[in-house]
Formats: sequence, C-alpha cells, structure tokens
Amino acid sequence: MFDRLFEKRHTVARLQNGPLAEERLRYLAHLAKQQMSRLTLRAIAMYTVVVAKTLSLADRPRVLITRSEIEATAKHWAQRRSRSPGMRFSLHARKAFKGHAIRWLAFLGRLQPEAVVEQPYANRVARFSEYQLRERGLSPNTVAYERRTIHQFLNECADAGLPLKGLTVVQVDQMLSKRVREQGYARSTVSRLSQVLRGFFRFAERRGWCRCGLAVGIMAPRVFRQEGLPTSPSWGDVKRLLAATEGEQPVHIRNRALLMLLAVYGLRAGEVTALRLEDFDWEREMLHVPHSKSQRPRSYPLCRSVGNAILRYVRQVRPRTDRREAFLTLVAPFRPVTTSALGILVRRHLRALGLVLPHYGPHVLRHACATHLLGQGLSLKEIGDHLGHRSPDSTRIYAKVDLVALRCVADFRLEDLL
Repeated sequence: MFDRLFEKRHTVARLQNGPLAEERLRYLAHLAKQQMSRLTLRAIAMYTVVVAKTLSLADRPRVLITRSEIEATAKHWAQRRSRSPGMRFSLHARKAFKGHAIRWLAFLGRLQPEAVVEQPYANRVARFSEYQLRERGLSPNTVAYERRTIHQFLNECADAGLPLKGLTVVQVDQMLSKRVREQGYARSTVSRLSQVLRGFFRFAERRGWCRCGLAVGIMAPRVFRQEGLPTSPSWGDVKRLLAATEGEQPVHIRNRALLMLLAVYGLRAGEVTALRLEDFDWEREMLHVPHSKSQRPRSYPLCRSVGNAILRYVRQVRPRTDRREAFLTLVAPFRPVTTSALGILVRRHLRALGLVLPHYGPHVLRHACATHLLGQGLSLKEIGDHLGHRSPDSTRIYAKVDLVALRCVADFRLEDLL
C-alpha cells in the first residue's frame, strides 16, 4: 500500500518502519474500499505515522487514549512544528492532527469513549416519545424535535433546582418568560414550546410524575391562524438561482438537481434527502416521494428538465457505491446528503444572488413553488395536492398572496347587489 501511494523510497521506508505499521495499513485499506482519493490516502498515511509516534501508541498497546490527551498532543505538536526552520504555527495542522487521530483510534478501538451525561428524567421522556410514535403515530422527525425540546426544558429546571414532581404553573411560566427575555423567542416559538410541554405534562400527570392541572395551566401567547405571510423569492429569482448552477463542475451538477427538486416539485428538505435510486421510475417517467411526515408516498410525472438534471448527476457525478440513497457527498467516505447540509447549500446559493429574505432555507423554495403555481391559475386544492398537504388549512395561507383574486375582491361593488 505504501509503495503504491508514494514514489520516493525514503518516504516508503519511513512509513514501513514506523510504529504500528500493520494497524496503519489496515486503516488505509479500509479507507481505500470507501473510494477515497489517492491524495487523501497519502495525507492520512503521513498523519497516522505522526500520531503513532507522538502519542507513543506502540509503547502502551492496551491503553485507551482520551480526547483531552489528543487535544494537548496536537497543540504541542503544532507549536513544535512552528519553531522549525521554514515552518510556522498552523491551526489547520492542529485540527488535522486531532481529526486524523480520533478517527484512526476509533477504528482501532483505542479511543476512550466520552462520558455519557445522563439527562434528567431520561427514562420518562423516552416513554413519552415511544407513546408518540406507537400510539399517536407521529413522524420520527416530530418526535425527535419534541424530545430535544423537553430535555432542554427539564435540564433548565434541574439547573434551577426545580424537581419535576413539585413543579408549579408559576415556575413553568417563569421559565418560558426567561426564554423570551434572554433568547428573544417569538410568539409562535413560545406557542409551539407550550404545546410540546402541555403534551408531555398531560402524559406525566396520568402517571403521577407531576402535579395535576399543570398542563391545563400553561398559558401560551395567542397565534392567529393564517396571520403570517409566506415569504419566498420570486419565480424570476428562482430561475436565476437555477441558472447559477449550470456549470460543469461536479458540485454544480449535483446542486442543480437538488435545487430543481426543491423548486419545481416543492419538496421538503427531508423528502429530497430521503430519495433513493428506486424512487425514480425511468421507464414510466415517474417520481415517487415518501412523505416526510405521514410516510405515505405520492407520485409525480418526472418532467424532462428535472429528469435530465438527475440523470446527468447519476451518470457523471454520483460516486460508484453500493449506497441506494440518491444524493451523496462528493468526497469519500461517501454518505447521504443531510438536511442540514442541504440547508447550508440553499442558503449559500440564495445569498450569492444578493436576495434579501427573512429566511434562506430550503422551505422558501417550497413557498416559491406554491406561489408560482397559484400565479399559473391552479386552485388551492391542486396546489395542496402538489405539495402533499393533508389539510386544506395548510394551503389556505397562499390565498393571501393571490393578488389578482384579492384585487377582484377589493373592486367588488356592493351596490350591484341592491
């Protein structure tokens, strides 16, 4: 392996004669199977031999290495390099040393596991989450969000010395008011948080974990239905966005396919990242999308422009791997594109156009799609079906941006009825 990566004999000899050569070769072979590039493997080969020497791994074969020791060693190593002739301190080198050391030692099973901090009332929150999944049928994403929200609230209560059993309505209101004062929560955010806490406390009351009447007593700010206005770039801006990804680079080819799915079909970020190769029926020219909330799939005709963009990505850019997820990272080890990565991608492209928007996430392209369909004369029912809304209330908000219909209402003359 070493002689295939390097041409210079002294470099190959240094790597072969270094400590833990067998372990380093096994790690490189593992990474090579993940289709990492030769340049990346060369860098890893050099860093792992440095890690083995500086941490004295061969002299203590049974010792687990802690992250704090890796951090201290990386800092000392980078500072020593900076004092060498022609070298200067590099924060990048320090981070690279730390990252390579953690990944290699984890592969070898020699990384000390981090201490798990036990969350207050973790078992009770887990039981509530299981109830939401099994009996209420909520989506895993919704359950995960509420679990994080409840854990965060209970952690704050524990830090303030407030046990769940003795928690009062006044104390809960004070905790919510503190978030508004210190973190600037909006009314809608406080209302959503209150709904989550009410659901948990109702569950807790039935099991005697907290005082009765706690859930009913939580007061939330009133949020009027349809009081907001969907904000999105214009369809002309969406066309500019797609035109900006017409390059020949692999990242442009992949990003264009992702953005077209978001804009043309109005898909949610989670629905795009969950797409698999078998969801594209090329013979019938259909796209099957698993619903991110209800898990019920819906099907679309695969329009030619989107289909061509996806085919180009699959044929020219997508890594040759056994993974069935449609969209993968471009650098090995190849992993599915996450929703957070997709959000960063969309925000970067929107900001590059110089657009001024309240939000820059993937959901604004969903709003842009709905607004464009409305402008094309589609009914709210048709738009709701296209977006996968289960309730017409979810689509009704787009009536507020139908300026043509609103002008007709404004021009309506009551005297004509008399």
